[in-house]
Amino acid sequence: MTSTSTPSANSLREAMVREVVANRAHVGVPLSPAVEKALAQVPREAFLPGLDLKEVYTDQAVVTKRDNKRGVALSSVSAPTVIALMLDRADIRPGHRVLEVGSGGYNAALIRELVGADGQVTSIDIDAEVIDRAHRCLVGAGYTDVHLGVADGEYGFADRAPFDRIIITAGAWDVPAAWAEQLVPGGRLVVPERIRGLTRCLTLEHHGQGLWSAMAQDMCGFVRITGAGEHWEQMPYLNDTDGQRVGLRLEDGPDVDVRPLREALIQEPTTVWAEVLIAYDEATDAQDLWLATVIDDWALLTADPGAVKARIVKPTWNHGTPAIIAADGASFAYRTLRRHPDLENRWQFGAIGHGPSGPDAAQQLCALMEEWDRHHRGGPGPDITLVPAHTPDDQLPSGRVVNKRHTRMVLHWATTP
Repeated sequence: MTSTSTPSANSLREAMVREVVANRAHVGVPLSPAVEKALAQVPREAFLPGLDLKEVYTDQAVVTKRDNKRGVALSSVSAPTVIALMLDRADIRPGHRVLEVGSGGYNAALIRELVGADGQVTSIDIDAEVIDRAHRCLVGAGYTDVHLGVADGEYGFADRAPFDRIIITAGAWDVPAAWAEQLVPGGRLVVPERIRGLTRCLTLEHHGQGLWSAMAQDMCGFVRITGAGEHWEQMPYLNDTDGQRVGLRLEDGPDVDVRPLREALIQEPTTVWAEVLIAYDEATDAQDLWLATVIDDWALLTADPGAVKARIVKPTWNHGTPAIIAADGASFAYRTLRRHPDLENRWQFGAIGHGPSGPDAAQQLCALMEEWDRHHRGGPGPDITLVPAHTPDDQLPSGRVVNKRHTRMVLHWATTP
């Protein structure tokens, strides 16, 4: 008779750490020994009580609070690989004072391990229930010296400032002045920020007077920040049939009259194929950000799975595919993808245009993808600079300017040799 035993929390934690290490190595950014050690020490199950251990130690985010009316997550424990990335980018060292905006407990415990006995950890959240839960979990895991506070992250936490590092664990639209004011000179801010609807985890260094430069930008996804910094973009539907919705996410994009675009969607489309190929498992996030940088009338097309199944649209990604609104306001085009008809394990980018100017818009989108392929593919990505919102145009560096409430973001792409 064969006996089976349930894996222990320690063995599952070790396996999770090995997976995170492998994931970081796969993208060419090895995990630091300090972060690896912290992941191995903090019991994640203490912050996800009641969950099966095998689920606790998968490399997935776990939602801990949800708004069922709006169908959105309000709080979560992030995926270990994402947490490890942000902690690595922050370069947290013993003795540092760290502010975490968006609490859950687990990340605060990891930061506590990194700062050591001489450091300080402050973790805040706008939701008192989230802070109460974090407190119970932290104390239960033996972390009794993390300072918790109920506060709106837009304003930081002045009572415990200044900080050497600030980590934002919620999706932000902008960087408020308080984060700069409460950070020491040369300090780092790690923040998932939305750029024309695309979320990128920015590692920002502060240079004083509200000036920031990005040291790194990485793919990520987070629950939206709430409170004074909350921001929701326009998202009109081109098709609002239940289960087959097609929408346009217009964050930092144009104002549109949706009526002619709805009419364009039901017209016969035109498909144009670009001379740009990728492997099946190749990421497209760099191309996404390039297109968001160079297209003026930019949008992200979203679609329910039912809309794709009904062949209403054929996007590359249901949650947000790059799109362009034509100058006539009555046409649009979005990116698509197909298996290459002749080359094994190669897929080909294209564009599908709708409306009177749809074919021209599709050609334009393909041309931009080909430009990315020639000059920017495999490169370092854009230089990203943030300056105060009152900065005049003639004092900005060259590049795409994205205006927000507190800052003006400038993205500049250098040509890859």
